[in-house]
Amino acid sequence: MPRRPAIPGARSGLPLYLATAFFARLAEEGMAVAVVLLALQRSGSAGQGAFVLTAWMAPHVIAAPLVGALVSRVRRPRLCYLGALGGFAGAIAVLAASVGRAPAPVALAVALVGGGFGPVVSGGLSSLITALLPAGESRDRAYALDAAVYNAASVAGPAVAGLVAAAASPGTAMLLLAAAAATAAALATGLPYGRRQPAAAGHAPRHAARRSGRGPGSRLAHPGTTRPHRGHLSGLRRRGRPDHHYGAARRPPGAPRSGRHPDDRVALGALVGSLAVARWRPPLSDPRLATLALCGTGVALAAAALPVSPTATTALFLLAGLCDGPLLTATLRLRAAHAPPPVRAQVFTLGAGLKITAAACGATLVGAAAALPPPLLLLGIAAAHLAAALLYTVVRPRERRAPATRHAHGPHCRDARTLP
Repeated sequence: MPRRPAIPGARSGLPLYLATAFFARLAEEGMAVAVVLLALQRSGSAGQGAFVLTAWMAPHVIAAPLVGALVSRVRRPRLCYLGALGGFAGAIAVLAASVGRAPAPVALAVALVGGGFGPVVSGGLSSLITALLPAGESRDRAYALDAAVYNAASVAGPAVAGLVAAAASPGTAMLLLAAAAATAAALATGLPYGRRQPAAAGHAPRHAARRSGRGPGSRLAHPGTTRPHRGHLSGLRRRGRPDHHYGAARRPPGAPRSGRHPDDRVALGALVGSLAVARWRPPLSDPRLATLALCGTGVALAAAALPVSPTATTALFLLAGLCDGPLLTATLRLRAAHAPPPVRAQVFTLGAGLKITAAACGATLVGAAAALPPPLLLLGIAAAHLAAALLYTVVRPRERRAPATRHAHGPHCRDARTLP
């Protein structure tokens, strides 16, 4: 029996895609640290860096629907992605030269323009996986690896930026992030944007429909026959999670990673969880995997709020991350499964924009409640995860499988599996 390849779809361009996504997201994640440190070095205050960072992040929320619609409708997606990644790299390089030196409005304008390319980096790239692999186990593992790339970049980006800023200078760290984004643009030239596998463009295989929680009778079972706006809304409804960041566990912008902050532990656990799902797929549909992962994350965070030993607290944050990895994987699969091809990129970019919006709202709420004891804040975050799991269980379409009904109607009843 032939051995399964370590990376699914090795001949399809998936390794090249993963490298492209990693370098692009490395640059994006490192910006939160590098730009604040750069402003602090040149002006003596982190205030300008905070304003520039806000201008950089704002388009992720505001422009996500517009950018997604543009990417979905452009006739030459290769030029669109190359332009977005190249503009992303160029904006970082210009900010490296302008923050703390040029007038503040100039730096803010550059940040707004560069941030406008962010939705393509944070969400749009993931929509390309459907062009690389047909629906099935290989694509499922590919999305797990894509989730691992997200988590690896969230660990490595701030760490690299902080280390380079300490060893050389924040300006050098910014130029390194620009080089990482430029490397992503160079690698992206080799991706097969225009190729569509038959299973991705037509009807999904039956086993793939079962994994995503859809039956043959579902309206979403055949993306090609779904009206674009309905597919867009269904993709939003099926995201399965509000966000994969934790407000109370976030460090202030520009704070270096030490490996001891809760966010570091969660990110490391999420990386391990994503890789584990890529290697050993749980025998669960993606909706159930998302629900269980949300519950696991909430329970782990609630337990971490209890007065336990530091070792136990560290282990619980790692456990929360281990649940977060499968959660992100299930989210990416659900977006791909329920987004019709004409609006798939739009669903991914808008989903990423909603994620960043949720993270910003969570950070704002935690900042407003900073006077409360940290364990109480952590319990609130855990409650939000458990509430999200409950809400998703209530609103999502049921997996209508009825073995007993199928038996009663006989083996030739074609739609027995989808009977209410």
